[in-house]
Amino acid sequence: MALLKVKFNQKKRVKLAQGLWLMNWFSVFAGILVFSMGLFLKIELRKRSEVMDNSESHFVPNSLILMGILSCAFNGFAGKICYDSLDPAKFAKWKPLLKPYLALCCVFNILIFFVALMCFLMRGSLDSTLAQGLKNGMKFYRDTDTPGRCFMKKTIDMLQIEFKCCGNNGYKDWFEIQWISNRYLDFSSKEVKDRIKSNVDGRYLVDGVPFSCCNPSSPRPCIQYQVTNNSAHYSYDYQTEELNLWRRGCREALLNYYSGMMSSMGAVILLVWLFEMSVMVGLRLLHTSLESIANPEDPECESEGWVLENSLKDTFKSALENLKKLGKFNQVEAGAEGAEGEEGGKTPAITTVS
Repeated sequence: MALLKVKFNQKKRVKLAQGLWLMNWFSVFAGILVFSMGLFLKIELRKRSEVMDNSESHFVPNSLILMGILSCAFNGFAGKICYDSLDPAKFAKWKPLLKPYLALCCVFNILIFFVALMCFLMRGSLDSTLAQGLKNGMKFYRDTDTPGRCFMKKTIDMLQIEFKCCGNNGYKDWFEIQWISNRYLDFSSKEVKDRIKSNVDGRYLVDGVPFSCCNPSSPRPCIQYQVTNNSAHYSYDYQTEELNLWRRGCREALLNYYSGMMSSMGAVILLVWLFEMSVMVGLRLLHTSLESIANPEDPECESEGWVLENSLKDTFKSALENLKKLGKFNQVEAGAEGAEGEEGGKTPAITTVS
């Protein structure tokens, strides 16, 4: 029994073709939207590339850009087919191409669904990318005179100000690295010498943070040095909630920003996928309804359209049998080639008659 079997007359076929033509052009605009989202996401990731460890995060935007281009191409082509199906003479030239085209549409829709899932599942890889990238970026914060790292201080400062965050996981991350350049340290000072000597790696570590970690909403002036020394400041306790530094780490802030963006994009792409699936089903119904016309010279006669010629179970069984036959055929060919090789390798016996 055919799946989704529908009876059509000429009027219904014409309406289906016209509706599909319109839906295909809506899908072209949807493809432009997907392309634009991919381009926007790629630009946003490029902005923060200096604090990302690798380029794996660009897989999703590149996929969105590719899917957008393919969507425009596929749906533009399908729109042309639907328009020509109104004229049986024009539709005849598309008949041999429709089955391969529908097979490609199936693959395309599977890819769209996969990309939509990737938008939701990318949080894990993005988390590790940001964690390592921010850690490296903070190490290079002081290298304002080193080629290739001159702008890292500005990048980190602007990032912390824009996203209201501090450090990788929190403000205490700055306590573990030397973020003050040696050019601004007085090496004749006993305090500086003692701090450097007390560190195994010879680094100048302080319980302080860059100015960009300061919360401008705090009622008191920013305390960015001797953050953990309560006695160094009047009426101050760094463990209270009134600490005037951003408590949230930049990894969490960026992760939430990109995850929210990609989740929204994933939802949009799922809607596009559902729309593309409905267009593909409609095109299949149109294709089968036109092919099943009993008398091609009488376009007004009734016909039947279906999505699958047999039930889903029978179609699945048939596909498995075809795969098995193909496998057996390959084995037979390989066996035949081996037999021919053995025969060719045999040396004919020569009998000498005396």
